[in-house]
Amino acid sequence: MAVKRDQRIFVAGHGGMVGAAIVRRLELLGYSNILTASRAELDLTRQQAVENFLGLHRVDQVYLAAAKVGGIHANSHYPADFIYENLMIECNLIQAAHRAGVNKLLFLGSSCIYPRLASQPIREEALLTGPLEPTNEPYAIAKIAGIKLCESFNRQYGRDYRCVMPTNLYGPGDNFHSENAHVIPALMRRFYDAIQSQASETQIWGSGRPLREFLHVDDLAHACIHLMELEQPVYASRTSPMQSHINVGSGKEVSIRHLAESIARISGFNGQLVFDTSKPDGTPRKLLDISRIQTLGWQPSIELDTGLRTLYRWFEAEQGRVRQ
Repeated sequence: MAVKRDQRIFVAGHGGMVGAAIVRRLELLGYSNILTASRAELDLTRQQAVENFLGLHRVDQVYLAAAKVGGIHANSHYPADFIYENLMIECNLIQAAHRAGVNKLLFLGSSCIYPRLASQPIREEALLTGPLEPTNEPYAIAKIAGIKLCESFNRQYGRDYRCVMPTNLYGPGDNFHSENAHVIPALMRRFYDAIQSQASETQIWGSGRPLREFLHVDDLAHACIHLMELEQPVYASRTSPMQSHINVGSGKEVSIRHLAESIARISGFNGQLVFDTSKPDGTPRKLLDISRIQTLGWQPSIELDTGLRTLYRWFEAEQGRVRQ
């Protein structure tokens, strides 16, 4: 069946890193009817506003990329904000999509949904088989609820609501706060600031030993649209209404120490890296099994070193405009 690229598609969270990448990819592929709304135009935490919006615009598909996100520091300090805002956004959008007759939706989750000590690489079946990582448990629970909400609408109403669980993401449009951001943009901010102030050292949270997998956001956008363009029987042959989520990652891992050393080299910072072991490491290892999406015809294409170099150049050029 030919892909219909004139359908009306609402990308929720288009102003964020993931949503912006999805919009770029849709436009590149020739989708001509993309709908977005700023926070001032639509408050996704308000149920009636979301229902009115989807009802008015007669949307055919929804990409649910809107979320409150952050690194270990932000998750540890603002747990109520993370669980509340993410629950409200996903509940309002998924329910409103159903009421508006939207049959196709993609929900963006996170690899933190899996148990802290899950067997590696982590398969989709590991969900709800053990305790979560305490530092981001509220966020993870909200994302798990989103998965189960999609699965429940699929089971009860026959909807085609699909879920993508990406690994750690990086790319243009991210938040570059030195403490509240995810590890890659936070490190870039710290090294940049250290160079500007001619500091002799830069502090890194934790021991540097944890292993992490990273995926460029443009690769994720490619994966999301690839999955949405698959016919339902093809997609469902690899999953079922009881397990609607699919992992998306690079299939490669690196230590935080190696990552920090790489970004220091790319940025030109020649000072000392001081690892603060009083700060939490988070999950010791987190590598996703991406065999399911690979069997569906998708592969990552952007190598980490290439992506980091490109992102740091973008970050330098966008000083004064990047989020922090």
